[in-house]
Amino acid sequence: MLPTKHRLRDSADFSAVLRSRRSGRAPGPRLIVTVTPAHGSCSRVGFVVSKAVGNSVVRNRTARVLRHEMAALLPKLAGDHDIVIRATPAAGTASAESLRADLREQLPAAVARRRR
Repeated sequence: MLPTKHRLRDSADFSAVLRSRRSGRAPGPRLIVTVTPAHGSCSRVGFVVSKAVGNSVVRNRTARVLRHEMAALLPKLAGDHDIVIRATPAAGTASAESLRADLREQLPAAVARRRR
């Protein structure tokens, strides 16, 4: 589980990450990962799982899988980042392992693009 200090909660923070010119994006078939420099003293993560992904059971399962994987990946990230992970409709039918694999692949790519 992600500690409270590592969660993006305010809609203004989500908007700032998604609209930033200094962001790095890594789009994929099931996830879109966006990374910007952190505004605080630690990395924060937010998830966007819309109704297009599926019903509430599917959305919550998707968010839970992503949240659990980010809790494991966050300590391994160099530097502090604000991260927004958007699930696409294809994420609703994907297995947990494929979501984890997508996140492990796309997060470093988004961080690398942000640094350019």
